[in-house]
Amino acid sequence: MLWQDKPIEWRVSKLTEMGFAVGLWNWPAHDLDKLEKTKANFSIMNGYLRGRLADDEGAAELLATAKESIVVGKRLNVDRLNLHGTGLGEGGLPVQPCETVTGAMWLKAVDTLNRVADLADKEGVVFALENLNLPVDHPGVPFALAEDTLALVAAVNRPNLKLNLDLYHVQIGEGNLIETCRNCLPYIGEIQVADVPGRKEPGTGEINYPKIAEALYQMGYRGPVAMEAYASGDPEEAIEAFRKAFTIADAR
Repeated sequence: MLWQDKPIEWRVSKLTEMGFAVGLWNWPAHDLDKLEKTKANFSIMNGYLRGRLADDEGAAELLATAKESIVVGKRLNVDRLNLHGTGLGEGGLPVQPCETVTGAMWLKAVDTLNRVADLADKEGVVFALENLNLPVDHPGVPFALAEDTLALVAAVNRPNLKLNLDLYHVQIGEGNLIETCRNCLPYIGEIQVADVPGRKEPGTGEINYPKIAEALYQMGYRGPVAMEAYASGDPEEAIEAFRKAFTIADAR
């Protein structure tokens, strides 16, 4: 979401030079040969292209495109492959909106995620289920809330299925960020952040990210934290604001 006027391989190389891992989205749109040559550490990328968790046809499509994504993920040594409750289209809106999630849909989603975990186990990869927000960015997405993704991942309870806990989305849809982190802690594979409103770097909105960073450290979280945000001005200054917010002064 930074340096959008630059080629993706330039952006990846720049972040690598600055000491950061990289999140990669929409991998079919990029030149994989060029990305491979950057030697970047890719923390996460989209782990499917199409499909849904909660019906037979959608599950088959999700699993088929997950297999395609695994090939790319292995090629680029990506740490985690990202999932949502349903496929997203233009503007992040669901390809097939869903306003009501039934009990049968919950059961089917757990079954689909168990099949994803089976695939992950066979291929030696890790998937992460991301929460989204409904009021602003992703209306009509089933299993969008952090409490939903936590319920699904906890029900599956497999080591190769984690949470991608996005605190920007939590703040908009649910709030109570520190307790949400605490509740999700055993299952978190990655945390993503941006400030609210505006989806820009920490310090531009209402979230006290230094306090959240301190709380995460105190509760024992040592995993990756990623900034999935736009820059309010200079991208390098935005990155330094993120680094500062999540640097714990007395970390031992």
